[in-house]
Amino acid sequence: MSAPLPPFAVRVALLPRPTAVDRDTLARTLHGEARGEGVPGMAAVCAVIVNRMAATARRLQLGQAPLWWGGPDARSVCRAPWQFSCWNAGDPNRALLESLAADAAVLLPARTVADAALDGRLGDPTGGADHYHARGSRPAWARGRRPTVTIGRHLFYRIGP
Repeated sequence: MSAPLPPFAVRVALLPRPTAVDRDTLARTLHGEARGEGVPGMAAVCAVIVNRMAATARRLQLGQAPLWWGGPDARSVCRAPWQFSCWNAGDPNRALLESLAADAAVLLPARTVADAALDGRLGDPTGGADHYHARGSRPAWARGRRPTVTIGRHLFYRIGP
């Protein structure tokens, strides 16, 4: 059983101050991973990313090695290899995300969610999840595990420390 998590705003407060690159990368990741899920789906994916950031920050504070999923900043978590498919080489979403202008109107909902999360104004609708997958896919890591919640077409899990 995983240890209880502090409230989401407390987890965010312990993170390094986000840079403009962190905010931009997080918004692009939310757009790439959950644009079809609306704000609730983007908020859930965002919570996974922030939970990963917080888990790495805790490990670093304890003098432990960071986790494979990057962190404690948004850019390194979002762009960690094979963690968010929209950034995988060959994924059509990657070319789309890289081609969008920073002020593209299509990114506005994702930017709003990203900013709310990084400013500590977003809750965690996932119950502390640090993993998720689309309904219909069955990644090996999800076998035998129960989701904490299903939001839209995504199932969320708390697996990490």
